[in-house]
Amino acid sequence: MEHILRPIYQERASHPSTLGVLMVEKGLKANINTDTYDVILLIIQKDIEQPWFVKHYTYDENKKAALHIVSESQLKEWILLGSNRKIFEWLLNGKVLFDRNEYMENLKTELREFPFYGRKLKMGLEFAKLIRRYVDGKTFFENNQSLDAFNHVVHSLHHLARLAVIENGFHPEVTVWQQVKQIEPEIFKLYEELVNSLESLDKRLELLFLASEFMIHSRTVIGISHLIDILSTKEYWSFQEMLEHSELAPYSVDLEVLLEYLIDKNFLRVVSMETKGLGVYHRYYKVKEKLF
Repeated sequence: MEHILRPIYQERASHPSTLGVLMVEKGLKANINTDTYDVILLIIQKDIEQPWFVKHYTYDENKKAALHIVSESQLKEWILLGSNRKIFEWLLNGKVLFDRNEYMENLKTELREFPFYGRKLKMGLEFAKLIRRYVDGKTFFENNQSLDAFNHVVHSLHHLARLAVIENGFHPEVTVWQQVKQIEPEIFKLYEELVNSLESLDKRLELLFLASEFMIHSRTVIGISHLIDILSTKEYWSFQEMLEHSELAPYSVDLEVLLEYLIDKNFLRVVSMETKGLGVYHRYYKVKEKLF
């Protein structure tokens, strides 16, 4: 296998910008992590113009291989935001074919140890997504749009599950429910009840919103810890200042809903400042004193 595909990656491995090359094989069973391909070759490079480049190959008549050339910055973004969940499986379980200055080995170690600061940020992002889905689902439910409410609730439980996995020091895998069943069986049970219960859909949703509210409340402090750390560095913030802050920018799509949720729960308060318009005020946000 490796010797057949070696010409594909060998030239790139010798390039000075290449940090590492690894190979992921599909194995005997169908594997979602390889997107039906028999082999994935991942090449990580520093300072390249195109952040992600993919080529597909055929070998041994009916076998398929995919070559992914990824910039280091793109890889870090995937790891931070969890926007490419297969990447964790590739990095942790892939076979290293080339490793410049132990880059791949150090990266694997960092992923396994999952430094606490990285966990705080990822928990914050999952919590923001959780609140977005929960609030939207509840709004749909109150407007008698049960199927749309169901869709959002399923997603909110998924984010709650991922949050629980991260809180326990693990990276959420593609098979997150398998992890949650072991780590947080209460959340797994909620999901099972939503999907398998014989109750009417509206009754299931009603009960789930009540249970979810308790679980969200119990995780709010740890879920917003990263956000509050940043917001506490200034007396008050405009929304635009938050969007422009490098560590708050990843929250951007879900940030408005999260802020309103935290105001409602008395974690933040609104500071109003006069504008040139009579009776119109600028809206700023401030962390409440003696919060935790």
